[in-house]
Amino acid sequence: MDPRRIPALALAADVIAVVVFAAIGRMNHAEPGGIAGLLGTALPFAVGACAAWATPWVRSQPVSLWAGAIVLACTAGIGFLLRFAFLGRLPLSFAVVAVIALAVLLLGWRGLSAVVGRRRAPHETTTG
Repeated sequence: MDPRRIPALALAADVIAVVVFAAIGRMNHAEPGGIAGLLGTALPFAVGACAAWATPWVRSQPVSLWAGAIVLACTAGIGFLLRFAFLGRLPLSFAVVAVIALAVLLLGWRGLSAVVGRRRAPHETTTG
């Protein structure tokens, strides 16, 4: 894979993770609204993820767990602030579950990437 594509793919994976998080939450609460509702739920968290991507730490090593931790902190923190600003409430139970779900999604794909990368590396050096 062309290394220049990795940041774009990592950004796409983070955006997909945020949309999946919002979709699962909306399904679990049987919330109506279709695509517009989904985007409305995901938007505050997507803004947080984009803020994380504005930092040099995430852009320099986007697949690292350190970058994932920064994306998680910004996604959750800014997402919660924006939700609170618009809805006027932020239940603690929602915040706890949201952080856990976002951690699984945002750190999970990075962890899988690291495992796959380690497994492929010896194979590529013997064949490449």
